[in-house]
Amino acid sequence: MSVSQLWLPILVSAVVVFVASSLAWMVLPHHKADIKKLPDEKAWFEQLGQANLAAGTYMWPNAATPAEGKTEEFRARYAAGPWGSVNIQTGQPNFGRNLLLVFLIYGVIGTLVAYLTGRAHGAGAGFGAVFPVATAAAILGYCIGSLPGAIFMAKPARFVFTDFVDALAYAVLTGIVFAALWPSAAKAATSGVGQ
Repeated sequence: MSVSQLWLPILVSAVVVFVASSLAWMVLPHHKADIKKLPDEKAWFEQLGQANLAAGTYMWPNAATPAEGKTEEFRARYAAGPWGSVNIQTGQPNFGRNLLLVFLIYGVIGTLVAYLTGRAHGAGAGFGAVFPVATAAAILGYCIGSLPGAIFMAKPARFVFTDFVDALAYAVLTGIVFAALWPSAAKAATSGVGQ
């Protein structure tokens, strides 16, 4: 099966996952404790405003050069802590743009699921054959890719876990959509779709 022949499950899976992720973050309670409010937000705002930081990700303690990282002063700072990271944005977040980009990423993952599942099965494959391949491919896209960054950026274990649980749900939903909308052999034959 070619990717172009699987446009419907790609589109439907992107929509289903988009709705599921919206529900996970806006309705369900399991992410409420993942992102914490600063204890004295006003003081942080003043400090960050005075620092005039450019957009980017900042970690501390951090050495500007490998040589600085070898100094006793840096090693003492590193040993003492605290350690952390922060993402700085310039300007207000554009939620419309961000939602569109997230939807497009879900479409890209659906396209890769279509490619891998289409290489494994031709038209007419049953639900039980398509579902595990599509789900496994979706797990690679939704679950595994974010783990190295989460580890190195020291995301709290609870945040990583709840994100991973969400991603597994998205992968299972993707597998269901692909298996349910997989073209039948009869439909493929009448539309000229080869196996």
